[in-house]
Amino acid sequence: MSKRCELTGISPLKGNNVSHAKNKTKRRFLPNLKKVIFKSDILKKNIKLNVTNAALRTVDFKGGLDKYLLSVKSSKLSSRVKKIKAFISLKV
Repeated sequence: MSKRCELTGISPLKGNNVSHAKNKTKRRFLPNLKKVIFKSDILKKNIKLNVTNAALRTVDFKGGLDKYLLSVKSSKLSSRVKKIKAFISLKV
């Protein structure tokens, strides 16, 4: 499983743990991913995606997966979601 959000493209970041004595050790900051099932009203299907909690809130704010995909740029989306967006744009 990839640790990348399928809607926003957010992936792990690199950084350091810094101790009180200023010793630095490498670490990764992982995104807060959730496996979520979205309901597409246009396609009349359920779609299972790995998304971050922030992306989940954004989809809810926009009014559902269909409206979110029509408003977002395709460069951030995963290849699987780009195909879903193409089907949705054809049906609209």
